[in-house]
Amino acid sequence: MEGLMEGRVALITGGSKGIGAAVARRLAGEGAGVVLADIDEDRGAALAKELDGVFVRCDVREPADSEAAVAAAVERFGGLDIAFLNAGIASGCGVDADFDLETYRRAMAINVDGVVYGVHAALPALRARGGGQIIATASMAALTATPFDPVYGANKAAVVGLVRALGPAHLAEGIRVNALCPSFADTDILGPMKSQLEETGFPILHVSDVVEAFMAILAADTAGDAWFVVPGRESGPFKFRGVPGPR
Repeated sequence: MEGLMEGRVALITGGSKGIGAAVARRLAGEGAGVVLADIDEDRGAALAKELDGVFVRCDVREPADSEAAVAAAVERFGGLDIAFLNAGIASGCGVDADFDLETYRRAMAINVDGVVYGVHAALPALRARGGGQIIATASMAALTATPFDPVYGANKAAVVGLVRALGPAHLAEGIRVNALCPSFADTDILGPMKSQLEETGFPILHVSDVVEAFMAILAADTAGDAWFVVPGRESGPFKFRGVPGPR
């Protein structure tokens, strides 16, 4: 597979570990230049060195940080072809007695604002290349009820809604926008939930399965789609039912 991405440039937020790091390794292995944007400077810098890429400290809650990450891609590699807006966290709070304003605002800022700011920063650079791709990490939590973390479900549903709107809006200029919606993947975001899932026998996704779904999105010609990634099924765009129209 080496060389299939030769000459292409990818920016990955949340790129220092988990899904972001795994995608970075895959893309670099196929010849892409990678820019890792994350707040974890030690891990990010080490991985960038391993992949002969670039690390940029990036807090996706700050629009200027996303702008700087895109600028780093252009400066080092001459442009940008893929923006993988992957940074995200679990919320850790509900909206009842467990509500915490600071925790809520942090989760919404990273999971929703981070994608908005990333898209805004990436679009001019993608246009300059004559097109490209934006893939945002959402979640199966965006497609089904998540009573265990309603705030997370809400912000990931917002990402899917954004992607569904942006897909047709930018397709004519050669920019495809899609969402990656994994189930419970074996990353740090699971935290203590991992042991609970294992105890109940609920299957946990291998990160490699998420990477394969990401690559399938790159190879497809769809836009505005939310690609589900669940154990035991081939990934593909989720089919939303049409809404009732006026009569």
